Amino acid sequence: MGKVAISTDNAPKPVANFSQAVRKGNILQVAGQVAFHPETGDVVGTTVAEQTKQTMKNIGAILAAAGASLDDLVMVRVYLTDTAHFAEFNETYNALVSEPYSARTTVYVGLPAPLLVEIDALAVLD
Repeated sequence: MGKVAISTDNAPKPVANFSQAVRKGNILQVAGQVAFHPETGDVVGTTVAEQTKQTMKNIGAILAAAGASLDDLVMVRVYLTDTAHFAEFNETYNALVSEPYSARTTVYVGLPAPLLVEIDALAVLD
């Protein structure tokens, strides 16, 4: 199977030349997502909790376009702008995922204001 781009109007359009996700075989890589509203392009929320919920909603929409769900994730990479947001992020994230949990890495980066979190994800599909 060749590489296939996945896209949906239910998640924000990329701001540069990349796909919302790419599938090759049973591997699906979702590009980094932030808390942009898919229709308006506005940032949703001013807290890391609010932005995390929108970001995960965007990831869920992309996964659904590929016939997948959050349950298919095997790796999640989280990029936070402030170490002080770690506990609030974890509380929100923990309410959105179920067992068996995917592997996860969290790093701290600079993102354009007012963005507080970015998440990319890898799924394996049956």
